[in-house]
Amino acid sequence: MVSVPRVVVAAPASGHGKTTVATGLMAALRARGHVVSGHKVGPDYIDPGYHALATGRSGRNLDPVLTSEELIVALFLHGARGADLAVVEGVMGLFDGRATTSTGSTAHVARLLGAPVLLVVDAAAQGRSVAALVAGFRSYDPRVRLGGVVLNRVGSDRHEEILRAALADLGVPVLGAVRRDDAVATPSRHLGLVPAAERAAEAVSSVARLGDLLARSIDLDAVLAVAGDASPLAGTPWTPPALAEGAGQRPVVAMAGGAAFTFSYAEHAELLAAAGAQVVPVDPLRDESLPAGTAALVLGGGVPEMHARALSANERLRAQVAGLARSGAPVVAECAGLLYLVRELDGQPMCGVLDATARMTPRLTLGYREATAPSDALVPAGTAVTAHEFHRTVVEPGAGATPAWSMGSQPEGFVEGGVHASYLHQHWAAHPEIATRLVRRACRHAGVAA
Repeated sequence: MVSVPRVVVAAPASGHGKTTVATGLMAALRARGHVVSGHKVGPDYIDPGYHALATGRSGRNLDPVLTSEELIVALFLHGARGADLAVVEGVMGLFDGRATTSTGSTAHVARLLGAPVLLVVDAAAQGRSVAALVAGFRSYDPRVRLGGVVLNRVGSDRHEEILRAALADLGVPVLGAVRRDDAVATPSRHLGLVPAAERAAEAVSSVARLGDLLARSIDLDAVLAVAGDASPLAGTPWTPPALAEGAGQRPVVAMAGGAAFTFSYAEHAELLAAAGAQVVPVDPLRDESLPAGTAALVLGGGVPEMHARALSANERLRAQVAGLARSGAPVVAECAGLLYLVRELDGQPMCGVLDATARMTPRLTLGYREATAPSDALVPAGTAVTAHEFHRTVVEPGAGATPAWSMGSQPEGFVEGGVHASYLHQHWAAHPEIATRLVRRACRHAGVAA
């Protein structure tokens, strides 16, 4: 049994202010001297970037759809190692799960973690009706424990008085009231919030302002008391498996980062390192060459469409990436990585590894996908995976002669030589063999005995 004080920040629906409250709460608690672990329910990559700024630790995702129910406690304990408190930001509305079920919802994860919920309610356009709303959320699923309410976008002292009185009649504690403050708004774009890595110093300043705002607006001692009331968890922290054979020399696996490649799960680099790789970051916007001795390349997700001109201008790196791919080295590309490997993106030349083009569209493609590996590439042939798709671009053609995945009768992505490129994002903790297979192939490519 492991005791980790923890709280889940949820809301009735998207747009109520979960990210504002969760990120500000993390920053405020850290400023008080706590070691805070930040987590995000679901496949979101952007919010964990802000959590990392607020806590000074890697932001972590908890997604029972991508990784399974059985891994949630283990991944949580892994991410919370060394922390004295954990804050988990929810996704969408508290009970919104996959399709018609609660699977993957904030409530689902709160139940798995045995964590109390702080319900963030946007009260800007309501008064005593807030009590009816909160009463419904408190009683809807008795397995989910409501620890308190945080009122967001409160207009005045009188407005706050009305809201608090209504909830006092209900017997639900109000742990804070956040006033309307446009100065702490986070800019958004076609795929949601602008990633923290793209805002640099501005993002750091925004998170600091959020911490100050939440420290003034929330009873932090009351939040700590609610978090401390969480029951001990039965389980052990997740540990990335090591490569079964001794690897001797460690092959260099370059992993794309920077403003154009911001979407990645922290566990991916940890899995590669445990499998024997030297994981070295590379920023395709700034670095003109791959790390010395690169034997494999991981191009994760991100927003290359916002940086197409700058990515194209880095001709030297594009040529090196193309040369590495054509040499047969393993290259794994997800979404942004796929766009980087095609001939051109919105008319801008890319690496030209894949005989395809990409362009922006007004249509958002979003959701979980069930897929099967048709060939022995990223995972063994016939392996079924659950993945996630999130983009406003289209690649033409959408699949090569050997597709990366089969989604029913629909082929998706490309397998060419050592390249595996697809729109689908995976959480490798569900399939750790991805990392071990990649490192073995990197060893062979580098002439190192695995």
